[in-house]
Amino acid sequence: MRVLIVDDSRSSLALIGAIVRETVTGEVELCLNPLKALELCADTQFDLIVVDHIMPEMDGVHFTAALRGRAEYRTVPVIMVTSDSDKNVRIEAIKAGATDFLHKPFDPTELQARVANLLALRQAQVELADRAQWLTREVERATAHLLAREEEIIYRLARAIEYRDGGTGEHVSRVAQISQLIAEGIGLGPDRCRMIYLASPLHDIGKIGIADAILSKPGKLTDGEMAVMREHVTIGARILEQGGSDLIRTAELIAQSHHEKWDGRGYPDQLSGTDIPIEARIVAIADVFDALCSERPYKAAWPIDKAYAEIIRSSGSHFDPACVAAFRAKWTEISAIMQAEEPKQAVGF
Repeated sequence: MRVLIVDDSRSSLALIGAIVRETVTGEVELCLNPLKALELCADTQFDLIVVDHIMPEMDGVHFTAALRGRAEYRTVPVIMVTSDSDKNVRIEAIKAGATDFLHKPFDPTELQARVANLLALRQAQVELADRAQWLTREVERATAHLLAREEEIIYRLARAIEYRDGGTGEHVSRVAQISQLIAEGIGLGPDRCRMIYLASPLHDIGKIGIADAILSKPGKLTDGEMAVMREHVTIGARILEQGGSDLIRTAELIAQSHHEKWDGRGYPDQLSGTDIPIEARIVAIADVFDALCSERPYKAAWPIDKAYAEIIRSSGSHFDPACVAAFRAKWTEISAIMQAEEPKQAVGF
C-alpha cells in the first residue's frame, strides 16, 4: 500500500508523515505542493491520499476534484485534514470526492485508526478488482476454447460432406479463403469477414440428404434429378435453423441462399439483388469459381483463367457486381490460393 500526504506546512507534513508511518508498512510519500502531488499521482498509483484543506495554488477541495477526474483515482480513499468547521466546507469536499475528514488539532490515534480502516477498504477493492480481472480472463479463455471447438466441428463436418460429394475436402477450404477475400474487398469489418470465412464451409451441408445415385452420377442430371439436387439448399437451411450462435445463423443464410442469382433466376426463392443476403452473394462467387476449377464425376476441371472470365462475364446476371469487382481486385491473392498445392485449413486449429 502506498500513501501520499499533501500539506504546504513542513511541520504539519512531518508530523502526519511520522504518525502514518507507524501504521503503514508500505511506502509513505510526502509532498508540500498540491500541483507536484498531482504529477506524482500521474506516475505512481497511491492507495490513500491525506490532503490539507487550505493550501496555496490549489486547496484540498480542488485537488480532490482534480484527482477524481482520473479513472485510476475514482475509488482511492481521500482524507481531508481541515481546521475549518464550516458545514459548507464539508459539503464541498464531499461533492469533490473526499472520503473522510479529520479536524485539526487531531488525535494521532484517531488518524492512525482512520488510515488503517481506509487502507483495509482499499486492499479489499484491489483484491476484488484483481479477482474480477481474473474471472474475466478465465471467461474469455473458456469462450475462446468453445469457439475453437465449434469452428473445428464445423470444418470437419464440411469436409465430410465434401468427400461424400466426390471431392477431397479441399473445396471447402478454398471457398472459405476466397469468400473472406471478397468480403474484405467490399469493405466488411474484420469480425464479419471472419464469420463468413468460418461459416462458408457449411454452404453445401444439405447434400447429406441427397441420394448417392444423384450426388455421384457421372453424367448430366435429368430435370427430375436436378430438382432433387436443388433441395439440398432447403435441407441445409433446416439442418442449421434456429442456431444459437452467430456462426450457425450465418451458415444458415449461406446454405439457404448461395444458389440465388442477382437477376432473380436462382433458387430456391428466386430472390434478386440486395434481397439476397450479402453472405450468400459472396459465397456464391467463391463456390461457383472453385467448382468450375475442380474436377467432378460429371465434368473436367476448367483452367483458372477461363473460370475467372466466367465470373466476370456473369456480373450483374448471376452475381452481385460489387462482389465481382472485389473478386477482381483480389485476383492476385485468389489465384495464389488456387495454385497452392495444399489449401489452408478453414479454421486455425
